[in-house]
Amino acid sequence: MTHGGGAADAERRRLAEADDKVAPWRRWGPYLSERQWGTVREDYSADGDAWSYFTHDQARSRAYRWGEDGIAGVSDDKQRLCFALALWNGRDPILKERMFGLTNTEGNHGEDVKEYYFYLDNTPTHSYMKFLYKYPQGEFPYADLVETNRARGRRDFEYELLDTGIFDEDRYFDVVVEYAKAGPEDLLVEITAHNRGPDEATLHLLPTLWFRHTWSWAGGTAVPGLRATEGAVRADHEELGPRWLHHQGTGTPLFTDNETDNARVFGSENTTPYVKDGIGRHLVDGEPGSVNPEGTGTKAAVHHVLSIPAGESATVRLRLADSELADPWGDFGQVLDTRRTEADTFYRGVLPDGMGDEERHLVRQALAGMLWSKQYYYLDVQRWLSEHGVDPLASDPGVRNSAWYHMVNDEIMSMPDTWEYPWFAAWDLAFHTLALSMVDIAFAKSQLDLLLRRLYLHPNGQIPAYEWNFGDVNPPVHAWAVLFVYELEKHRTGHGDRAFLENAYQKLMKNFTWWLNRKDADGNNVFQGGFLGLDNIGVFDRSAPLPTGGHLDQADGTAWMALYCQNLLDIAIELAVDNPVYVEQAQMLFEHFAWIAVAMNRIGKDNASLWDEEDGFFYDVLRLPDGSATPLKVRSLVGLIPLAATSVIGGRADRSFPELVEGAQEFIERHPAVEAFVSQHATADPNEDGRYLFALFGEDRLRRILARMLDEDEFLGPHGIRSLSRHHAEHPYTFDVHGETYGVGYLPAESDSGMFGGNSNWRGPVWFPINILLIRALLNLHGYHGPDFTVECPTGSGRMLNLYEVAREIADRLTSTFLRDSDGHRPVHGAQPKFAKDPHWKDLLLFYEYFHGDNGAGLGASHQTGWTGLVAATATLFHSLSSDDWSRGGRESLKPVREPGEPLS
Repeated sequence: MTHGGGAADAERRRLAEADDKVAPWRRWGPYLSERQWGTVREDYSADGDAWSYFTHDQARSRAYRWGEDGIAGVSDDKQRLCFALALWNGRDPILKERMFGLTNTEGNHGEDVKEYYFYLDNTPTHSYMKFLYKYPQGEFPYADLVETNRARGRRDFEYELLDTGIFDEDRYFDVVVEYAKAGPEDLLVEITAHNRGPDEATLHLLPTLWFRHTWSWAGGTAVPGLRATEGAVRADHEELGPRWLHHQGTGTPLFTDNETDNARVFGSENTTPYVKDGIGRHLVDGEPGSVNPEGTGTKAAVHHVLSIPAGESATVRLRLADSELADPWGDFGQVLDTRRTEADTFYRGVLPDGMGDEERHLVRQALAGMLWSKQYYYLDVQRWLSEHGVDPLASDPGVRNSAWYHMVNDEIMSMPDTWEYPWFAAWDLAFHTLALSMVDIAFAKSQLDLLLRRLYLHPNGQIPAYEWNFGDVNPPVHAWAVLFVYELEKHRTGHGDRAFLENAYQKLMKNFTWWLNRKDADGNNVFQGGFLGLDNIGVFDRSAPLPTGGHLDQADGTAWMALYCQNLLDIAIELAVDNPVYVEQAQMLFEHFAWIAVAMNRIGKDNASLWDEEDGFFYDVLRLPDGSATPLKVRSLVGLIPLAATSVIGGRADRSFPELVEGAQEFIERHPAVEAFVSQHATADPNEDGRYLFALFGEDRLRRILARMLDEDEFLGPHGIRSLSRHHAEHPYTFDVHGETYGVGYLPAESDSGMFGGNSNWRGPVWFPINILLIRALLNLHGYHGPDFTVECPTGSGRMLNLYEVAREIADRLTSTFLRDSDGHRPVHGAQPKFAKDPHWKDLLLFYEYFHGDNGAGLGASHQTGWTGLVAATATLFHSLSSDDWSRGGRESLKPVREPGEPLS
């Protein structure tokens, strides 16, 4: 048994032991999803309607095929054995075993979880974890939530659990679950239920242990088993070996099997009298014979009946270990207290000096959510397709993902949201690694590496997007994230992981080539990436055929490729320090970037260009079959993404790699179009520190773009950069096709369009990942132009700031979304008084998918800590790096500089 060393270094020591494979500290963690029903993995329907094929109502009775779900749950890293919380208040019609929410067709803004739960703490090895679930004492209003939301329109507010009145008079339980590891295979569990109501109330608490169902599918494993022993439930599994769930107190073990209740779900005969919903039927329905009197099965719950006086609490302790402990409780309190202290100490080392208590609380909650969102994701696509009757070698357009038969997903992955998006998404995952690298850089690197492995990356080079359509196209930000994580580790340790960088580079070049070959319809370096993650931001659905015919030249798609070139070029130069082969690669990438920059600013025969000189902004261009072209003048993030495609290469690149600089100069001089672009819109000269700027615009265009972006009547909102200009509130953009009008108007909250999914909206709200890209670009521009380059911020205010200060202004606005104002309200919670004033709610934070463009209220998925966890970076970045630091080079100053004549290695 290991209690760990001193608090100052205990968690970092565990991380090192896990990284070095000395001890498997990451084997057990919060890897259990909060929703497995309604996912593509579990969909075996003929029409691909995943939400209807496997419903919440069926989930308590129907065994899953590919994973499991639960409340505050944990599992081993292959999800063979699972543990989670089940609850019953004596009034609900069902046992509460999983979070409830609305499907895409039930919610007036699409799918939406309708529960209140909070990730309070977590360490990267999951040596300490804390979770809060607020469980009503009255009957849970399942039907009311469905019926009321379904009756509301897209322009109406969502009907939330607080709106139902179920929490009136504080008649609810705060159920706090804490986990602490005494050793890699020894997990302590303390569950404390607080009665917040005015009267004594009874809570049935059922900590539940079960095996993921693996044994009856084709090629299944041996059937594992649970059985009752003295003071414990013993679990036997052929791979895991024996485990014991020790339980303290008067709890009664109840046993059943993780088998489908065929009679309830399908109206057919059950293969066993003890099925998945047996414990619920025993407790809630009083059904005799639904649990196994022999005390064996593949699912077991320890039933505790807690009568808790008003304002009081009750605690239950359990311990899941790989040995039968003679005294599981003697050191329990000591271990739990030690892990709490070590967690505090670890985060003190993560957070920079000078941060206030509010910001520290925010960052820790954001990182806790990131770590709680790690999930076991299992999907063997070839097997899944075979089970759908599809020949895996013959693509079947009638079955989802039929071209991805090579994929085998069997890993712990960072999920965007464990209820609304319990599946990986490529560009989400890239952004996740920025926040995750603050606490566990090895895990961050493993996540970036994962999607580039042969079992994920398509043989043609495409990175899988997300399980609803692996073949869709997300923005190519993977190289950007790889470079960020590499440089962060190098900054911390003094040496970067060059094996990681080179491995990523080789595979990213394959993906880069896929983009070049597949997404440039005319071969003119203008790209058409489809919807590119921005859902319904434009006039048309960019993933569907255009009603006009023809195609879109996308300003954002082209800018993403420019950024991709810049990032790969940066990586190639870094690798060239040790291997001269990469100098040639860098030259090639520079030339790709140059042609894209020319294309972004080229005026064609039709007089159409992605850059609009009159408006001083980039737009998509609609190219029609008759050869005509029309710019679609929607002021949106589509026109700001070119700003993000900004990198600074240096310092003293001319001395480090004179052959590269000379080659670039020769290339520019040899091609008049490139030379014209450089002379009109850019500069080929290094700044005084020897750094070169790579951008799609010159100083004049930069100032014009920033004037719009920093205008509070356009993009600059009180809580960050909006996804659509507020100009379109009074001046919506419309386009007529065959008598039908298509339009885009500013909508600061949810969209009124169902163009791309029920809750997709980029028509006004603030999204954290794009803001982070823009902040990074502003810092790069500051690193090149220096502190004397200033712009008006906000536009029209007369307040002049340099670009570092502008970046900090945006970061502060983003961070303020979560901080209390003078009245105690946090903008993220909107006008909910419960979150502002109630002592049991006011310190709790939710990290939404996106935020109201005018007041910062949280919208969309309520637990999308995935990319909104980036607030941890915005809140800490400017405590760590001053304007002078960035002016002196920031990340570029970390790069090795080779003196003339010095060998590359």
